[in-house]
Amino acid sequence: MPYTAGVDRDEAARILVQAHGADRSDPLSARELEVARLVATGATNREIGVALTIAPRTASAHVEHILRKLGVARRAQIAAWVVRR
Repeated sequence: MPYTAGVDRDEAARILVQAHGADRSDPLSARELEVARLVATGATNREIGVALTIAPRTASAHVEHILRKLGVARRAQIAAWVVRR
């Protein structure tokens, strides 16, 4: 399946590198931070799955965990949190 929308592979790689330098005081795990950064780019669960080589359902579960940990209800609020940090 070709990767065509949302986040290109170079951007996904940059996000992965940044996430591994995550501050330990973050409420999110390193993987959740990777997903949050992809959410902030507007990536869908399917696009996140392709970028991180995980199933879209796994991406969805990560998004749900992020929403719960941040105490927010929408993906746009995840994006705002990423921008603020």
